[in-house]
Amino acid sequence: MKKVIFIDETEIKNKRVLLRVDFNVSLNPNFTIANDERIRQTLPTINYLLPKNNRLILVSHLGRPKQYEEALSLKIIVNQLKKYLPQTEISLVKTIEEIHFKNEPIVVLENIRFFPEEKNYSTLFAKKLASVADVYVNDAFGVCHRTDTSVIGPPLFLPAFGGLLLKKEVTMLDKVIKNPRRPMLAIIGGAKVSTKIGLLEKLSQLVDYLVIGGAMANTFLATKNLSIGKSVYEYDLIEMAHRFLSKAITQKPYILLPKDVLVAKTKESKETQTVKVDKIPPDHSIFDLGPETLAEIGNIIAKARMIVWNGPVGYFENPVFRNGTDFIYYSITQNQKAISIVGGGDTLSAISKKEYLNKITHLSTGGGAMLEYIEKSTLPGIEALKKSINHSQ
Repeated sequence: MKKVIFIDETEIKNKRVLLRVDFNVSLNPNFTIANDERIRQTLPTINYLLPKNNRLILVSHLGRPKQYEEALSLKIIVNQLKKYLPQTEISLVKTIEEIHFKNEPIVVLENIRFFPEEKNYSTLFAKKLASVADVYVNDAFGVCHRTDTSVIGPPLFLPAFGGLLLKKEVTMLDKVIKNPRRPMLAIIGGAKVSTKIGLLEKLSQLVDYLVIGGAMANTFLATKNLSIGKSVYEYDLIEMAHRFLSKAITQKPYILLPKDVLVAKTKESKETQTVKVDKIPPDHSIFDLGPETLAEIGNIIAKARMIVWNGPVGYFENPVFRNGTDFIYYSITQNQKAISIVGGGDTLSAISKKEYLNKITHLSTGGGAMLEYIEKSTLPGIEALKKSINHSQ
């Protein structure tokens, strides 16, 4: 069976390297960088390849543009990268053709999503990208669940390898799938059941405890004929959620749904009430977990030996509703006997400025990719590397 070859398992030197990275950093409202974790996580791969006389052509997206948008130019990425690599010349180019005329050690191609062929898979565009390089390296775990041209195309035309960040991500997640430590706990938050039902099915076979929070929990509460006021939920998925809960009862995990919640009239509100889930006022919505639920989650976290967390459990953007998410974060950092894996864009945003981040075993740079890898044990971007045309140098 073919496997991914990583850059520290081969020799890549004196090459032009097309390096797919995930510099899709979170931005402030004024389009400055809010958190550059994704840039920092790729530095080991860049610093591994540069001293071997390789020229790096970096490819990334930023945001979700359909065409050129000045605010989503990778200029701000290049400026940030220069802070970490002050001795290295780095230039930004707007077209693939310009790369041929550059001699700097690092060339950054402008936001790949400015090119319509990126999202609409194009063999011609993949060939064009491959034409500027000798080898392809994917270090963009956060986009490996996508079938974008720059993720799955170039390995058809170039020897292709995995970067050090990709290796770290896959190694950590394989521990969850293939070698879980017991008891194992998964905490899944966020908004939609529809995007995570496959994952929940897989987790129900893997874990000992499954905590469901965030707006997603509302759909499960609705299966119990509870009145959840004006809370957001997915009406058309109630039957699916009901089937999942019924099936899970016959399997091993203990599934914890909210027992009490913090409610308010609007998400901007400062006036809140803590109520049992069967006592939600009809004109209120659920925005966070209540103390009884959090106490039980805290007890489970304390005894867990492996913890996977993806998705906030409340509307953390309003400080009034971030207590649940903060409580879970601090509880995980206090359990140093557990392997803890935390991922997802919103989750990382919620904890990005907190102390004790070094007490989390692994902060995953991919949210959707992390969940899909746990669910399917592979990703399109990883499969593309396995099918690379050859691995000879």
